[in-house]
Amino acid sequence: MGLKKIGWIGTGVMGKSMCGHLITAGYPTAVYNRTPERAKPLVDMGATYCASPAEVAAASDIVFTIVGFPADVEEVYLGENGIIRNARPGTVLVDMTTSSPSLASTIAAQAAAAGMHALDAPVSGGDLGARNATLAIMVGGEKDVFDRVLPLFNIMGKTVQRMGPAGAGQHTKMCNQILIAGTMVGTVESLLYAVRAGMDMDAVIDVIGSGAASSWSINNLGRRIAKGDYDPGFYIKHFIKDMGIALQEARAMNLSLPGLALVQQLYIAAQAQGLENMGTQGLYRACLTVNGME
Repeated sequence: MGLKKIGWIGTGVMGKSMCGHLITAGYPTAVYNRTPERAKPLVDMGATYCASPAEVAAASDIVFTIVGFPADVEEVYLGENGIIRNARPGTVLVDMTTSSPSLASTIAAQAAAAGMHALDAPVSGGDLGARNATLAIMVGGEKDVFDRVLPLFNIMGKTVQRMGPAGAGQHTKMCNQILIAGTMVGTVESLLYAVRAGMDMDAVIDVIGSGAASSWSINNLGRRIAKGDYDPGFYIKHFIKDMGIALQEARAMNLSLPGLALVQQLYIAAQAQGLENMGTQGLYRACLTVNGME
């Protein structure tokens, strides 16, 4: 395949597990994270720690990134000490951050101008999907480059699909986040109703999670809410970022998404209550406060 040396930038909730699967599969891997301690589990598995994205880029045939915000993506790829200025021609760049479709297109164009290849490949499935290698991976970019990287994607995910040219992976992830936004509000309000009515949350989920109301949110995040577990599989602050990207793209397409705009405001209210570092199921905590139930 010709992609033997792996570079990985971003070893947070998702990236640590995803990179770990590649190391376990036997790929020599160089890693970088702004907080070095978070990369230690991967170094313990055999990865080499690098001092900067530039160092990772120089050592790799293919560089994966999964960082926080579009501004982080821009810095990592386009900055003075970033990937494109320091990688070799022929290097394949794969951004798995949920980011802006327009930024993905810009990175692809600048990578091509430098003799490199770029894919945007955001994921869905949360921390469980990352740990269990069952992620859905939605990819934008050239088909021949996608085909070269596919064996690596298959190590990290269960459903892998090329969606079109550069930016198409990010557009698909926006569709995903719009749908999740609506189902999360439904999950939270359904369980609030159950508690106010004196019902047992798990018993309710057992029934409604197996019928027409079944969703990943109720059957996974609903269970966490029932346990009082608000640890992040995906941070509230990152979900607010994703909804903002989707609304910005929708405005550019002259598209009205009032449901998404409402959900974003609910999550901003949760952020205002200091809950931004909780998982997305932390919206339940914010709604408890609003309803005087906490």
